[in-house]
Amino acid sequence: MLAELLTEEGLALTADESVELFMGRSWETVETYVRERRGEPLPDGFRGRYLDAMFAHFEAELEPVPGVVDALDALDALALPTCVASSGWHEKIRLTLGHTGLYERFEGRIFSATEVEHGKPAPDLFLHAAAGMGWDPAECAVVEDSPAGVEGAAAAGMTVLGYAGRTPAARLRGAHHVFTDMAELPGLLQSPPS
Repeated sequence: MLAELLTEEGLALTADESVELFMGRSWETVETYVRERRGEPLPDGFRGRYLDAMFAHFEAELEPVPGVVDALDALDALALPTCVASSGWHEKIRLTLGHTGLYERFEGRIFSATEVEHGKPAPDLFLHAAAGMGWDPAECAVVEDSPAGVEGAAAAGMTVLGYAGRTPAARLRGAHHVFTDMAELPGLLQSPPS
């Protein structure tokens, strides 16, 4: 949807190019991209049109990652603490986690890039989440599906598990381990790769 709307504004992008440029990054990345190419900001109302289209799409089609509920149940049984550290803003996180039935699992342990100075690929969000959870970054593992997230988590000094569910594994370079099946996650967290 973002690619379609930016193309309408004269910044032709394919869906794949949009994913490559913006996946795992904050809205400010989109704004910077547009300013650098057009010399002016996005038009008034653009973000609202994008949010309306995105939220409608989420309502119609968003589902949890296959196997994630079972993986989270296994982590709960192992008493491994979890949180969410997302480039999204809180409204988007609440909507997506709520729609997929996962919000209550993380309520009170959700961290947004809007709370830090620099979003992914900077380490700020991950360091903020670790501090909020009371953990040393070196004791934390991050599950990431975006190259920007892998880079940021690695820069934070955390173990990085790259989830290649939709993202090609080759794009998750820098992850300590790349996996494609959420059933692997509990085992990876019990004995993380070195």
